[in-house]
Amino acid sequence: MTIIPDTPSQLRLTPISRLAAGGRWRVEAMRSLREPVLLWFTQGQGRITVAGTTRAYGPNNAAFIPPGVMHGFEIAPRVQGTVVFFGRNHGLDLPATPQFLRPRDPISQKELIATLEAIQRELESARSGSLKAAQHHLGLLGVWLDRQLEREKAFETMPHRPAASQQLVARYASLLERDFRSNRAVADYAEALGVTPTHLTRVCRGACGKGAHQLLEDRILFEARRLLAETRLPVKDVAEMLGFNSPGYFTRAFQKTAGVTPSAFRKKPAGPVVPRV
Repeated sequence: MTIIPDTPSQLRLTPISRLAAGGRWRVEAMRSLREPVLLWFTQGQGRITVAGTTRAYGPNNAAFIPPGVMHGFEIAPRVQGTVVFFGRNHGLDLPATPQFLRPRDPISQKELIATLEAIQRELESARSGSLKAAQHHLGLLGVWLDRQLEREKAFETMPHRPAASQQLVARYASLLERDFRSNRAVADYAEALGVTPTHLTRVCRGACGKGAHQLLEDRILFEARRLLAETRLPVKDVAEMLGFNSPGYFTRAFQKTAGVTPSAFRKKPAGPVVPRV
């Protein structure tokens, strides 16, 4: 099966406010990337779902998301901040699991802002060695992450262990990300996880407000929108890539969720193309 690449390999920064260009589905639906991402929120508030668990975010909050981890977040008109796309060839030793950080002291906040500004300045520069300089500043961002994780641990009175329900949802999200193109049903995922579909749905709803089927449908339809918006693949090929038995069934499922047929969605103005998260 051919998989359409979803991200370029180079380092880049994007304002959070631009991520929803072309539709809120670009940020709110479940998806994953093949590169690490850092979300830095400076204004506004909302909810973010990572690996099947939802939590609130606000000003001066950061979320680090490793490659291949399903995520999505609400974006209100007042939400501002920066997204760092590390690129697939960043060469850094980064956390292997999602991290949600709340830098408590102004110094840490200023350090992060200064590092992001330095990266952006070098990326926009025409001087020789600017890309190399940007990568060095990215290395400092990696150091900032390490230091924040150490501080977060220092604030914990005892080691944190995710609840069994959170672990189950995270395992489901991982399996779903791996196999969502395979036409597997929720019952198949539940069997692989050793639980009933009812139990899986209940813990998913408790962790992120969405049932197991809704998470699966959300992931599939996000990929469908992306392929329709960013490629010229025929609708029947998109349907086949996503495990649908027929183009007609795919069209009905897509229209039920998106409100328009795949062909009509493709014809809609998509807005400027921006790196997606």
